Amino acid sequence: MNLRPLGRTGFEVSDIGFGAWAIGGSWGPVDDDTSLAALQSAIEAGANFIDTADVYGDGRSERLIGTLLRDHPHLVVATKAGRRLDPHTADGYADVEHFVDRSLRNLGVDSVDLLQLHCPPTDVYYRPEVFEGLDDLIRRGKIRHYGVSVERVEEALKAIEFPGVETVQIIFNMFRHRPAELFLKEATRRNVGVIVRVPLASGLLTGKLTRSTTFAETDHRRFNRHGEEFDVGETFAGVPYEVGLAAVEELRLLVPSGVTMAQFALRWILMFSAVSTVIAGARTPAQATDNAAASAVPPLSVDTMRHVRDIYERAIKAHVHQRW
Repeated sequence: MNLRPLGRTGFEVSDIGFGAWAIGGSWGPVDDDTSLAALQSAIEAGANFIDTADVYGDGRSERLIGTLLRDHPHLVVATKAGRRLDPHTADGYADVEHFVDRSLRNLGVDSVDLLQLHCPPTDVYYRPEVFEGLDDLIRRGKIRHYGVSVERVEEALKAIEFPGVETVQIIFNMFRHRPAELFLKEATRRNVGVIVRVPLASGLLTGKLTRSTTFAETDHRRFNRHGEEFDVGETFAGVPYEVGLAAVEELRLLVPSGVTMAQFALRWILMFSAVSTVIAGARTPAQATDNAAASAVPPLSVDTMRHVRDIYERAIKAHVHQRW
């Protein structure tokens, strides 16, 4: 597994990390033993970065990761806080310490490696006191570093104006190109780590979904198709399902021999040097191993990158580009 610097945090992280949303919930039935086996497979393949959140299974994901940390203290674990606020308003972000305390207990650690504000309302990025509070948590040793997870490019650009923001987690994949226009350049200029989430567009870019695929009632790909529970951009990257399926069939023709569709999609993201790590989700050991192998896929050709861009411009851009 190749390593990349996570901005100015001092961490060297695997370019393919482990996204732990699915092992917490909202992706259909999940089994803890299988989840732990998936985590173990990712680690054995060289992944050393795990991303989770306190709302994934209401702490379930964090607790599972905590059971591994005792045997794998080298892991860098990022978690997120804020989405447990009810109501989810900017005012609640003035004090997230109680959320951090719960995450510390769930993970079984004394300090969080990287705390991220979890897609807060846009107004949060105009409240310096929120980030001053995070600076205080660093001084008191409860967190080592902090960053933000955002929905929109504009939020990312505003967030990195605060000197304490060392990382940004953002959706970036073959169906969501906008971060490459300006944000990635600014992140590089400011030495901000970039954590890419939803790299496979909720499974669309694995090439395994079809028009007849069914999703469990507890799977967000069923209950959040139109943004009923949270931002629709988190489900299929905001691309209408049928539109995404058609685009995948075009992209499939570009996949190099011996490479899976998922690995191709992950390697496309890694072509951008500003990216620190891609947090690919996995619920089984086979998925984790397949994702990790993307780190060793040779660079994509200029022609391939151009063809991906052409498909985006023609089939996808109108649905997503200006929205996020």
